[in-house]
Amino acid sequence: MEKAAGSPAVGGSCPQKNAEILSSQYGINLFLAGLLLTFAWAVHAVGISKSHLLSYLITLMLIQLLWMLWYLCRSCTQRRLIRDKDTHAGARWLKCGITLFAVITLILDSFKIGYYIDFSNCLSPTEGIFPVTHAVHTFLQVYFLWCHAKDVIQSFKTLERFGVIHSVFTNLLLWTNGVLTESKHQLNEHKERLITLGFGNITIVLDDHAPQCNCTTTTLCSIFSQGIYYLYPFNIEYHILASTMLYVLWKNIGRKVEHHQQNKTPFKFHGITVGMIFGLIVLTSTIAIVVVYLIQIGGSKIKSELALTMFYLHAIFVLALMCTAGIVALLIYRLEDRSLDNSKNPARKLDAELLVGTAAGSWLLSWGSILAIICAQAHPKYTWYNLPYSVLVIIEKYIQNLFIIESIHREQEKVNDDIKTLRIVTVSCGSTLSLTPLYKEIYNGRATRDTGEVPCLFKGSICGRENDGAGIDTEETSQDSSSVMHSASDFSFYSRNSVTKSKRRILKNIAAFLFLCNLSLWIPPAFGCRPEYDNGLEEIVFGFEPWIIVVNLAMPFSIFYRMHSAASLFEVNCKT
Repeated sequence: MEKAAGSPAVGGSCPQKNAEILSSQYGINLFLAGLLLTFAWAVHAVGISKSHLLSYLITLMLIQLLWMLWYLCRSCTQRRLIRDKDTHAGARWLKCGITLFAVITLILDSFKIGYYIDFSNCLSPTEGIFPVTHAVHTFLQVYFLWCHAKDVIQSFKTLERFGVIHSVFTNLLLWTNGVLTESKHQLNEHKERLITLGFGNITIVLDDHAPQCNCTTTTLCSIFSQGIYYLYPFNIEYHILASTMLYVLWKNIGRKVEHHQQNKTPFKFHGITVGMIFGLIVLTSTIAIVVVYLIQIGGSKIKSELALTMFYLHAIFVLALMCTAGIVALLIYRLEDRSLDNSKNPARKLDAELLVGTAAGSWLLSWGSILAIICAQAHPKYTWYNLPYSVLVIIEKYIQNLFIIESIHREQEKVNDDIKTLRIVTVSCGSTLSLTPLYKEIYNGRATRDTGEVPCLFKGSICGRENDGAGIDTEETSQDSSSVMHSASDFSFYSRNSVTKSKRRILKNIAAFLFLCNLSLWIPPAFGCRPEYDNGLEEIVFGFEPWIIVVNLAMPFSIFYRMHSAASLFEVNCKT
């Protein structure tokens, strides 16, 4: 009988599991085909042009647009139905972040349209169609994520799995295309800088994809071409953020969600003044360092070496502060006794996996630099600063990952039920003075003293109490004798509450400080300040092309790590 009763559940889960496997394989093949097409264009493969790559991406975006429109229309027709929601997915601050990146992406698309108009005589029509399609895709996708990122889809599950996974890998391919385009631009600038540092023995061939015709308006062409590359970092972050939100939506399809109210955790500036001040100092100084670096690097050998030295010293100081803050936070956690939330949560699991996975990009670059310093025969003075910098990058990410992952898994503090009941009893009974000491006895785990009373409040339950003459006399005679015990209980209660608030305030300041530091460390590599390219030592040890391949593969993950860490730390600050 048990097998017969359980068989429908097993049989019903098999088709959905198969649909999950089939849809994931469809998405992977979709991505691999686009990845090879992107690679073929990057290496100037025979018969592959940029128009072929853009045509493929346009097709994928149009298919996603059709699916999103179908989903939105179906949602409107079924508006009265109660839908399951994953309260952990699609946080409001996450939606605001992706909206900001999407707005800048739309500006980027407008620049590309203007660039195409100026070079329309020698550019393929796909280069004009692509930014228009991408702008429509961006607008509709942000609207879709705002409205449906929390959905737990329970109907048309097989079809929806393919639609969502198609959207995930479409955004990953758009991210890959943006990373490659931006990396090729950075690589050309890097090759020119190597000459000023004295590495003339490295073969320098610029990889130029510029149009083979003159611009109709030179000034506008210069603005568009330069502005595009400054906006690419935001476009890259937009697509990787969209793909992660869509992946959580895909994992939630067919999931059984526990129906419980999640406590809202709004962001508040109160109590994080110290962390914000130090973080803003780091942010301001980092922006100044990046500006000076980009001006000085490539000017002359002396200026380039000074720029590299200045960057390393600043980064060492910031990373040391971040390590110290992370260690203090972990020590506070060790002193607390709070359980971890191990319930199933796709969004939280993905956050932890992305933190460790993307940190591997920075660790790869750091170990490469350490080996290059050890194995190199000649060591320019500025390269020695690279050693502590690389070591600190490894340690800081290790500590920060521990802090963030433990923070997002810690259960939030809940208001004790006795406190809620106490408020009701205090008002209804009208005897605040007698109830308050009695509550503290219960809170501290002590039984009722031998006064002959039946407590009015015990473990959240309200019970009757006789107020006859004998009881009143007993209470009056015992109140004086127990006043000392009540005072000690009050002091213990408030002291523990004060210590808890102090720990909470320190943790919030640390989270705010690390949040701004991660934003600060996102800026240099995102806007072209990349010493891994410019110091030249790694190219000599590993060879120019092998090291450039390593940097181009690892750098996007390193950049994404900083933005993802900042987002996670913002959530930690709200939850603390």
